[in-house]
Amino acid sequence: MKPNKKVALVLGGIKGIGKAIGLDLLHRGTRVAATWFDWPESLAAMQTDFTGIGTDHMIERIDLLDTDAISGLVERIMDRFGRLDILINNIERGGWPVVHGRYTREQWDLEMATTLRAKQWVFEAALPHLNASGDGVVVNISSIAGIVGRSGPASYLFNEGYAAANRGISLLTETWARLGAPHVRVNELMLGVVETRHGPQTRGWRLLAEDQRQAIVDHTLLARIGRVDDVVRAVRFLLNDAPYMTGSVIRLDGGYPLGGEPVAPMPEGVV
Repeated sequence: MKPNKKVALVLGGIKGIGKAIGLDLLHRGTRVAATWFDWPESLAAMQTDFTGIGTDHMIERIDLLDTDAISGLVERIMDRFGRLDILINNIERGGWPVVHGRYTREQWDLEMATTLRAKQWVFEAALPHLNASGDGVVVNISSIAGIVGRSGPASYLFNEGYAAANRGISLLTETWARLGAPHVRVNELMLGVVETRHGPQTRGWRLLAEDQRQAIVDHTLLARIGRVDDVVRAVRFLLNDAPYMTGSVIRLDGGYPLGGEPVAPMPEGVV
């Protein structure tokens, strides 16, 4: 590990994808401010794992639905580290039809506030500091729900509220790329079914019948569920190896949106 001067803000860092991204950044010498709010039973493990790497970091509990608290979070990061170079916008509600059924109005509003609104307020608070770094990077984490919606095998995974919010993230990605240019790159990583997000390590997955789970795998061209490490590698690419990329959406889904439609054999033709 070679320490560097960069600082990253990772939202939702207490477990799963957010935690894995935070740990990877720490392993590579980037100082990390990681947020959490729910899942207090996972906090001790997060603290132990982050501290064990030895790179300077801070862990902040914050309710990102409280937009008035977000500017204070960014100020504390600046007070601690003096800069901000990377924003990993990893926060979502992600209600499952198989878990929640049809959304109530309150659930719909919570989805929009979590999956969409919080990202906007965090970006606005972070942008001046990302700009000042001269080489800022934002990675928006979204879902293929914004493409496939509640259809096919994913009907049990993605409801309309979650799908609508994720389609909105792509609009934010494009707008923020314009606002950040030329000193801040903004890209989006659109995830399919990953082990800790709509996958085997979630409550919703365990509520599916075996044939429903298999239908999801069968609809995925690569015939497997995504791994957390797949996501970490893609984020690493966007941060370090894509200096000419901004305003782009990368799908990391094993080909799920293309599944279910086989290619017919080529006809012999008549000439």
